[in-house]
Amino acid sequence: MPPRIREDSPSPSSRPRRIAFDNIEVDLRSGEVRKNSTRIRVQPQPFQLLVLLLENAGDVVTREEICRKLWPADTFVDFEHSLAAAMNKIREALGDAADNPRYIETLPKRGYRFISKIKPDAPVAMPVAVAVPTQSVQLVPVEAAKPDTRWKWILGVVVAIALVAAAMAFVRLPGNPGDSQPITIVPFTSYPGMETAPSFSPDGSRIAFSWDSGTGNRTGRPQYDLYVKAIGSETPLRLTNHPSDWISSTWSPDGTQIAFHRLAADDNGIYVIPALGGPERKLIATRAPYDLAAPLSWSPDGKWLAYADTENGRPGDRAFLFNMETFESHEFPHDPSCLHEGFLTFSHTAQELAVLCVHNTADFEFLVTDLEGKSKRSLTTFHDFPSGPVWTGDDRSLILATSGPRGEGFYEIQVNDGRVHKLSMPSGNWPAISRDGHRLAVSVYDNRVNIWRRDLQHPAAAAVQMYSSSRPQDNSQYSPDGKYVAFDSGRSGTWSVWVARVDGSDPVQISHGGPAGYPRWSPDSRKITFQMTDSGGLIGAYTADISERVPRKLKTNIGEIGLPFWSHDGAWIYFLGYKGTGHQLYRCRAEGSDATLLAGSGDATTPVESADDKALYFPWRYGDANIMMLALDRPGAAPQEVPGLPKVFSEAQWALLANGIYFTPQDNPRSICFFDFATRQTRQIFKADKDLAGGMSVSPDGRYMLYSQIDESNADIMLVNSFH
Repeated sequence: MPPRIREDSPSPSSRPRRIAFDNIEVDLRSGEVRKNSTRIRVQPQPFQLLVLLLENAGDVVTREEICRKLWPADTFVDFEHSLAAAMNKIREALGDAADNPRYIETLPKRGYRFISKIKPDAPVAMPVAVAVPTQSVQLVPVEAAKPDTRWKWILGVVVAIALVAAAMAFVRLPGNPGDSQPITIVPFTSYPGMETAPSFSPDGSRIAFSWDSGTGNRTGRPQYDLYVKAIGSETPLRLTNHPSDWISSTWSPDGTQIAFHRLAADDNGIYVIPALGGPERKLIATRAPYDLAAPLSWSPDGKWLAYADTENGRPGDRAFLFNMETFESHEFPHDPSCLHEGFLTFSHTAQELAVLCVHNTADFEFLVTDLEGKSKRSLTTFHDFPSGPVWTGDDRSLILATSGPRGEGFYEIQVNDGRVHKLSMPSGNWPAISRDGHRLAVSVYDNRVNIWRRDLQHPAAAAVQMYSSSRPQDNSQYSPDGKYVAFDSGRSGTWSVWVARVDGSDPVQISHGGPAGYPRWSPDSRKITFQMTDSGGLIGAYTADISERVPRKLKTNIGEIGLPFWSHDGAWIYFLGYKGTGHQLYRCRAEGSDATLLAGSGDATTPVESADDKALYFPWRYGDANIMMLALDRPGAAPQEVPGLPKVFSEAQWALLANGIYFTPQDNPRSICFFDFATRQTRQIFKADKDLAGGMSVSPDGRYMLYSQIDESNADIMLVNSFH
């Protein structure tokens, strides 16, 4: 809320954008406070209070006035606690003290007064300035969706370059120019750690969300509890005290209760808890295995909870409805063509349900059905991993977020005809929309991913960070001669392929023209192959001589291909093809040719040829995957699991050697283990300091390992006002 403007204040056009006093400057447009030119972080609520005091410098601002300005009557908040917390944060930022104030004086039971002298060239009376319009949210017809490859693990490990700018940016919604209304994108949370999975109260004044309180950065594993915070307030109300692997929530139609789906090793299940705090009550135990299966939806009449779960513990997610009156659950009618079903979401009119049908890891079909599941109609199919959908306030569209080779994006699906449009707005996931459709909340991730090196002869020794950058980097690969390393990096502003000397010196960019990654070396160490998305959104395999640094597209008869890998004799390039449904394994001549189909699996990923050229190894899924091997000397042979090898945590966290496989096990995601082909035994080599990201490579002499590590994980919930 902008501060009160006095009648004697100058016109808005003449008001300065900064207020200065002592050695401190307050920038009203950016929301920043600087002391001796050093930026000091002040959260939104304390900043608003500081501006209110500055505009009334020398006068007492009463507690009642502060309450009216910063916490309106319909705001749910503990005013006394919130005011004290906000004032403490201001004093901490300014270096002030309540018992010996330099800037802000406390008048017991009355209020506060700013007592320092404002510099004359910066008038006191001024509102928080409105940001200049910078971009537009426009509806753009979406290209055919593209399959996800190595990008799945970065579903939250993306470069949030636009985060700060988006916090104060103004954008416009699609539609007729005369009807467009300016919308603002502002932070709703700015706490340390991960704040995610927002859900609106029915009146749109509060948001429930999951927060790990920074535990992920301290322990490497986020542990979430459920919180509620009012819009315009800075103090969250903690509802649960059971740190969990994940929590998704939904509000009861009357706003008195919140249902949440807890995923925890000791207690998976769906609960309800009073929205103002109180004891939680378990409704039903579940076996939901991951966050994408955890979202809930409460029917507008309050009778049903829609959720996803496994069916009697068997593989494959199913949609269920829980009756809030009888406390009985039944499975929603299942489509046998769906490997998984979920995201069952009630429309606001309670006439329809949206549902997601997962045919395989490359086909995500969104449908709309009646409440009994008898009349389903397909809207569209995406090939990127989704979160959502949520209904717009008028029930005319669905909004969802996706993550794929082009990064993250938001899309709108029109329910009447299935048309899909991409929204030009900052990336994020887990969208939520207020009942009136005027506000959109999303979770935006900003994680630090770095490449580290470990001495395998001395695995207990400390790891060394390599190829330092302030932008995320991963997927490093030693050249066969041991002189160079190729890796993915966001240092140029988009994911690109880079090559540097093995000691980290002389980094050069190899890919140009679109998001690129997953580099692999030719046997002579002179070339690399990688995947890149062109300007039309098509994924292709490219090769480049590292001395020329000119990418050339691999010419073959398959329209879209990715995850290329050179054979050990340099004659072939293996890749995944996206022709028809799912992924297929192909190979073609290294100089380009028609491709030969090797395996038609819909879930194959990241192919790697064995050192003896006799087999092709690849994970059978993106996560929680078995490593498969396909005999290349036996045409028509079916892929087989590597006998004795445990499941891997991620398709991008393994490395094939002649005598075995280094990998991260599914049940211990920070551990690096080695599986010996001869003995079929697994032993742990070392544990990483933090959770691992994509990429694992061993030097040709077997001495060193390069791997990627998520050194810091952060996510904030952003609020889009006047969305529709």
